[in-house]
Amino acid sequence: MQFNEFGLILFVENYNECISFYRDVLQLNVSMEKETLVKFELPTGYLMVEKGGVGSNQEKLRNENPTVIRFDVELLESTVEELEKRGVQFNDKKLTFDWGSIAVLNDPDGNRIEIGELI
Repeated sequence: MQFNEFGLILFVENYNECISFYRDVLQLNVSMEKETLVKFELPTGYLMVEKGGVGSNQEKLRNENPTVIRFDVELLESTVEELEKRGVQFNDKKLTFDWGSIAVLNDPDGNRIEIGELI
């Protein structure tokens, strides 16, 4: 079996805020926009943000959303600094593991996002 593309569909409650976050703050390129969804380009697939989820004012627990959206970068520290200039508030700016480091933030719906730097 050969797949053409990998995609992640994220259903959100705070649709307009999430679209703005992924488009304007994380600066993901929009490849398709419809009335109830926006498809963002990723290097190896896409992220589709669609109306119809349940938001939270704080990070969702794993029983509310057992997934994490991870964006790997070359340099974690400079990426964190750049995102802070765009208004991003991090839960953790750097957590270090034997495989690399991550910074943790949330989108406007409370979905956990990690910015990762692998060793």
